[in-house]
Amino acid sequence: MYLHLGQSVVIPHRDILGIFDLDNASWAYKTRELLERAEAEGRAIWLTDDLPRSFILADSRWGEPVVYISPLSSATLAHRVERGGLE
Repeated sequence: MYLHLGQSVVIPHRDILGIFDLDNASWAYKTRELLERAEAEGRAIWLTDDLPRSFILADSRWGEPVVYISPLSSATLAHRVERGGLE
């Protein structure tokens, strides 16, 4: 099964490590540090030019996890996971 993250990007469910609300999670110092490090290392993939609402931490299978910055809310993404996403 796959999850649509926005901007025609889909990833396998098995690769998802976490789905996070950007407004709530970015208050924590460690989360900001993770996002800044992923951006600096080129592991952050922006799926929007507008205000992002969530980020998805995904296994890359080639090293460090990848961070997808999505315009979709974490609630929408979680609902898609519960529904089964794309099969």
